[in-house]
Amino acid sequence: MILSLAAVTAMSSGGGSSLNSSALDPFDSSTSWSLAEDPSNSSSEPVVRTLTPDLQPASSAVAVQDVSPWDVALCVTGTLISCENALVIAVLFYTPTLRAPMFILIGSLAVADLLAGLGLILNFVFTYLVDNSLEYVTLLSVALLISAFSASVLNILAITVDRYLSLYNALTYHTERTVTFTYVMVGLIWVLSLTFGLLPAFGWNCLKDESSCSICRPVTKINAVALAVTFLLVFALMMQLYLQICKIAFRHAQQIAVQHQFVAISTHKGVSTLSAILCAFGACWLPFAMYSIVADSSYPAIYTYATVLPATCCSVINPIIYAFRNPDIQKSLWLACCGCVPSNLSLRPRTSSDV
Repeated sequence: MILSLAAVTAMSSGGGSSLNSSALDPFDSSTSWSLAEDPSNSSSEPVVRTLTPDLQPASSAVAVQDVSPWDVALCVTGTLISCENALVIAVLFYTPTLRAPMFILIGSLAVADLLAGLGLILNFVFTYLVDNSLEYVTLLSVALLISAFSASVLNILAITVDRYLSLYNALTYHTERTVTFTYVMVGLIWVLSLTFGLLPAFGWNCLKDESSCSICRPVTKINAVALAVTFLLVFALMMQLYLQICKIAFRHAQQIAVQHQFVAISTHKGVSTLSAILCAFGACWLPFAMYSIVADSSYPAIYTYATVLPATCCSVINPIIYAFRNPDIQKSLWLACCGCVPSNLSLRPRTSSDV
């Protein structure tokens, strides 16, 4: 999906010009010239020689498409994303104690990021190893990438809502927040994400009208703007929720006078963590969302690559923020790797402000 329009255009223009020039240039090193006798002349007449080009077989070889370093970087990023999130999914799957609603959301986020990583790898394969002119190949690639990244963003929003509710309704959270409710919410997230991904297959594509393409073929400009605006709304909602979380955390710190020093330190650490999460999320996705709104397929491809790559890096950061920092997941990882748990590993329950 990513920049396939630019790649095809560059190959067609560059490859075609080189073929025409080599066919017409008499000084091309791949063309040898020889004197051949005209067969219409008889042996009694003077021999008339004509100059005819003798093309070597090497000149008919099909030009190989150059591999873009940006596509290689995206493929490497996709591989790293897949490895990280596959590890998270394995830990959650093989640890029966990690079945709380929080871990269900983390697992759903890991599945979304895993599919996003696989989508980046498949996009590289479809671009350079498979005939990407086939419509179903292009639509399959774009459906997987849009669905996976949409699910990733929505799962991050769901985790933010979960953290907010655990502070806002601290006394009733564990009784109201059931596993069934969490599974229903995860199901809605994936239905909505699959709907976004299948829009190009339902006709919202620019395969028959290249002028209506966005920066990511075959997504139309209208579709790309709609997805970007949806992301901006999600980001604005996350900012509001994180501000509310910070206010609640500071209020709790002021209300508990006995543990004032401990809670103040914990609260400041939690606020710093939340700020880092929000800044990382915005830095990864905001450039691509804003560029999708203002740009189209006529813009230079390098600008698209420069905004897509940071967006994909968000899926590299997610396992570190939401999974590997959790003490329960850390304990499972240590047990799986070396069969022991370090003595300095904190196993206290992680509060919402820590996440």
